[in-house]
Amino acid sequence: MIKVNNLRKVYTTGSVDVEALKGVSLSIQKGEFVAVMGPSGSGKSTFMNLLGLLDSPTEGTYWLEERQVSSLDRNELAILRNQKLGFVFQAFNLIPSLTALKNVELPMLYAGIKPDERRQRAILALERVGLAERLQHRPSELSGGQNQRVAIARAIVNRPSVIMADEPTGALDTKTGEEIMGIFEELHREGTTIVLVTHEPDIARHAKRILRFKDGLLIGDEEVTNPISSAKEVDHEP
Repeated sequence: MIKVNNLRKVYTTGSVDVEALKGVSLSIQKGEFVAVMGPSGSGKSTFMNLLGLLDSPTEGTYWLEERQVSSLDRNELAILRNQKLGFVFQAFNLIPSLTALKNVELPMLYAGIKPDERRQRAILALERVGLAERLQHRPSELSGGQNQRVAIARAIVNRPSVIMADEPTGALDTKTGEEIMGIFEELHREGTTIVLVTHEPDIARHAKRILRFKDGLLIGDEEVTNPISSAKEVDHEP
């Protein structure tokens, strides 16, 4: 599913080069649930940006579903990103002026899907995360947990191979965070590959594997023997 070899990323600021990632090599199999941890400046966000095709490596190779993607141009990366990847962010990244339904339709608009199918699939995705009765609500009319559910619906609506989640519970209270993790667990059980960045050990232990970064290096790759589970049937959040 995902394979990276000697992945390096160097940022240049003025005359100073900063090596954010220092030759990382690893594989992630289809259907895995992987958490990525590390302190600020460890390279975990750079690693996530590279996996998410939001940036290109300075050196090294990256295969996604057996396709070598590290040398693709920006247009090719954008197309592949829309087809294969779904994103969930701490800040939700929803468009304030659009309803939940229209926010979820956006990735399909970029993919050229016809309006009737966009609407049908968006409704199904929002129902999937327990927001069937919030279709016409805008982000300002929803709670933080509901906004994150909209973001998850948007991430899954194009049926991606991988979901990239960057601190998805960071702006939520503990109870709501557990509810959101329950949705990720359900998606994982259905076969979706999930790569989740977090600084919270309890959130990381919902995954089956934890990658630990420090100073641009992968310093740990461990299996979680007894993952935390909070998955249950998704209900409507008040």
